Amino acid sequence: MNAESFFARWKNLGSTNQQRSQKIFKATGPMDLQAAKPKIIGFGMQLLEDIDPNPDNFVCAGIIHMRSQQVGCLLRLEPNKNAQMYRLTVRSSKESVSVEICDLLADQF
Repeated sequence: MNAESFFARWKNLGSTNQQRSQKIFKATGPMDLQAAKPKIIGFGMQLLEDIDPNPDNFVCAGIIHMRSQQVGCLLRLEPNKNAQMYRLTVRSSKESVSVEICDLLADQF
């Protein structure tokens, strides 16, 4: 997925608050951006390199497979080193998926 495709889908999924979940939280440890990569990849999301204009941000895409359906999911993790904070935003076509992914992933940082 290229930047144009990602941000078109990102914008489309952000049109309603029901498709988006966002958390802003303090880092629980040192903000090591290299250590964040395996956490995201291990979570099952595809890390998309060179998509976001800010090179510190992580942009990911994935498909959540459930018994009854598959749900596409997009994610942005934006670290703020100066404030020692993260902003995590998850967007999907199903609100409960966005909320659950956001809650589970935020606990990793």
